[in-house]
Amino acid sequence: MHGENLAGSAAGGSARMKSDTDIIPSDQLLALVLSSLDDDKAEDVVTIDLRGRSSIADYMVICSGRSSRQVASISEKLIERLKAEFRLSSRVEGKEQGDWVLIDAGEVVVHVFRPEVRDFYQLEKMWMPAGARSGEPTPRRN
Repeated sequence: MHGENLAGSAAGGSARMKSDTDIIPSDQLLALVLSSLDDDKAEDVVTIDLRGRSSIADYMVICSGRSSRQVASISEKLIERLKAEFRLSSRVEGKEQGDWVLIDAGEVVVHVFRPEVRDFYQLEKMWMPAGARSGEPTPRRN
């Protein structure tokens, strides 16, 4: 899904390359994503560890904004921070509508929802391990 920009990293799982010589460990991407979401007052942030469960990414982050405007703002600022910090051009879908924005930052995929849209799609139910609840850390499967 991520094309030729992927490379392995012993320290932090898979990573996306930012140039021919530099790689971005997924743990660093995740830290920046979570910091950005916190700075912009995203609500109900859930991180799902996908390592060993899916090849689409190492982590999925799901959060909510209270309005279409906040969803768009959270998304835009995250995209800007990823570009400024890692020179990373993320793939983005849904930004114009502001109901559900998907930001593909390589090994971290972020979904920013309006609450009622998040309730409708229930991605947590689909991706979280059986028995886990939103707001709890998701255990890593080996």
